[in-house]
Amino acid sequence: MSGLLLVTGGSRGIGAAIAIGAAKCGFDVCLTYRTDKRSANKIVDQISVGGGIAFAVQADAASEADTLKVFEQIDARGIPLTALVNNAGVVDVATPLKDMSVDRIERMMGTNVIGPMIYAREAINRMSTEAGGKGGSIVNISSMAANGGRPNQYIDYAASKAAIDALTKGLALEVVAGGIRVNGVRPGLVDTDIHASGGQPDRAHRLADTIPMKRPGTAQEIADCVLFLISNEASYVTGAILDVSGGR
Repeated sequence: MSGLLLVTGGSRGIGAAIAIGAAKCGFDVCLTYRTDKRSANKIVDQISVGGGIAFAVQADAASEADTLKVFEQIDARGIPLTALVNNAGVVDVATPLKDMSVDRIERMMGTNVIGPMIYAREAINRMSTEAGGKGGSIVNISSMAANGGRPNQYIDYAASKAAIDALTKGLALEVVAGGIRVNGVRPGLVDTDIHASGGQPDRAHRLADTIPMKRPGTAQEIADCVLFLISNEASYVTGAILDVSGGR
């Protein structure tokens, strides 16, 4: 594989594992981060030490202006964009809908839905063969929460991920003629620090008994599935959403 991979939210967890793995597969890597510059630079350094090429760009996934800034830096590098992973996302503390503020809901939808749509728009305008590009692949990170709705907990997060599933299905058909494949990965309980952001740092391990495999997944296990979907080995796969949930 060659070209440049853009992974949003690439400074930690699943995004970082994707960035590191993609570099090992031969991609140059652009990763975005919102606030944690130190962690982003560590990932860039790790890739560089391994002989890869990577750079990090600060960007709020919900900001169109920040997104355009990311693509300006990609364009300036002169390396063709061939893959996008929409990974950046937020969750919040467990709350029933009746108690949710508009600010919380707008933040959730801005980061988890509008952001990926803008990133996909800009990627398509560079990758599509109809626009002079070489084709490529988009992978959207969803969640098993999209299936169950997560009542009294994260119904806004679940709704945002259901929207991502719809985006994946529709966009796959919209851009297939331009040589772009669009797929999704739907993680279940994964041992990352996103649970701490929702006020439950031990959630993945606390709920391990509800998983048929009796353990949470790892960031690397999710990354491996993403790397398959952006690879040539998945050349006949588009519009698919892969559940990676230990059977849950």
